[in-house]
Amino acid sequence: MRVVFVHGACVRDGAWWWHRTAELLEQRGVPSVAPALPSCGEAGLPAGAAGPGLSEDIAAVRQVLLDSDEPTVVVAHSYGGIITAEAAAGVGTVRHLVMVSSYLPEVGQSLSDFGDAGPAPFLDVDPDAGTFGVRPEFLADTFLQDCETEVQVQAARHLARQSVQVTGQPVRAAAWQQVPSTYLLCAQDRGTPPRLQREFARRAGSVVELDAGHHPFLSRPAAVRDLLLSL
Repeated sequence: MRVVFVHGACVRDGAWWWHRTAELLEQRGVPSVAPALPSCGEAGLPAGAAGPGLSEDIAAVRQVLLDSDEPTVVVAHSYGGIITAEAAAGVGTVRHLVMVSSYLPEVGQSLSDFGDAGPAPFLDVDPDAGTFGVRPEFLADTFLQDCETEVQVQAARHLARQSVQVTGQPVRAAAWQQVPSTYLLCAQDRGTPPRLQREFARRAGSVVELDAGHHPFLSRPAAVRDLLLSL
């Protein structure tokens, strides 16, 4: 099989975010790829109100899924679950979806339909520029508190401003309704509280709980690898 990783919001260089788990998979002969998301400014165009949005992210991930006839496990993190819901729909090679601290939207739902009302305190929204991002001073304590210091430092270099329009754009398909799915619930997550994850996870076929923060593929890569190899 192969693994396609879909990263979350407000970051770039997906391969870096997944590299600790990807390297362990590679040692077991499992290749992986992490598509670039245009709404995070990874398509040569700046993120913003007039820039790429959810549909471009979906197209980028779907193209990678269609580029191979290998059986594929899609691992979606946070906002990546919104993308994957539509991108993986109807792709015959996709055999399993793994949602990490993520969302499983119904057709017609958008990112803004999930979570508590109002922007989270760790987000910086610029309505004039049409972008949002993670406030750097909140990154380590909110999202990476269980990671090594060096990982926290490197992660700060991979933050990105993202087009705010992705938060309100609805999906047109829900792949998790047709494909077996596993929800990886992160019990120490300070970005997406476990109480919300438990609500989201009700839609998944199975739930695995891990004592980890928002990025278990960085803090607990062996555990994530073992979960993927067990599917």
